[in-house]
Amino acid sequence: MAFGQILRMKYYCLLPLFFLSTFHLIAQSANPPAEGFNAEASDQKAIEIADEVMEAMGGREAYDNTRFVRWTFFGRRTLLWDKWTGRVRIDFKEDGQVMLVNIHTNKGKIWKDGAYETNPDTTAQYLERAKGIWINDSYWLVMPYKLKDSGVTLKYLETEGAADSLEHKLQLTFEEVGNTPDNKYWVMVNDKSKLVTSWAFFTRFDDESARFTTPWADYEQKGNILLSGNRGRGQLTDIGVFEAVPDEVFEEATPYDISAWK
Repeated sequence: MAFGQILRMKYYCLLPLFFLSTFHLIAQSANPPAEGFNAEASDQKAIEIADEVMEAMGGREAYDNTRFVRWTFFGRRTLLWDKWTGRVRIDFKEDGQVMLVNIHTNKGKIWKDGAYETNPDTTAQYLERAKGIWINDSYWLVMPYKLKDSGVTLKYLETEGAADSLEHKLQLTFEEVGNTPDNKYWVMVNDKSKLVTSWAFFTRFDDESARFTTPWADYEQKGNILLSGNRGRGQLTDIGVFEAVPDEVFEEATPYDISAWK
């Protein structure tokens, strides 16, 4: 075989590897990890699936450009979150309690039984609780967008099912983030749709049995992204995405009307 033919064969053999590597670089650049994501200890296949999930949900740019998100958590409380500034409003269904907190500064206001709380120590205590509520409730809503979040280590465990029911099992563990960094999740991703279909929660990373497993179902287009509210026995309802919300909604406990919001 001529030397030129050998070179051409090597060139054509390298082409698929070149394009595959280029595709992976483009995919990861379109969904860069958060600062502090443990890429070194994470599996490349799990990272690639996380990027596919992000794309299927609307894409990183669409999620970053989504500013105001509102939802009701298990019928207990309604949250309104300004993703750009960190402002969060929490309205409780039963007692009319309202919490206004900025999750970046830990500053805010509290109303209990319709009365504005003036004691600074009590306010600080409730603001800490408000931030904890946001950490929990928002994760139940937007977890698929946070697979490469700060402090996360992402592992690929196995493939389950066959054909249209083929699913990939990813494992999320955490380090020095959130209120419960010892938690562990197993997240199932459908191979065809690239959407999360369920998750299993473990209280500790070394637990062998899950504390609970719930579906992620009934995805709906909200603005330019997909969000799911069906968690089996528990439901996230009143899910909405808005481009503009009046500032006073995050400053006063007065009930608001979303009908005028975009």
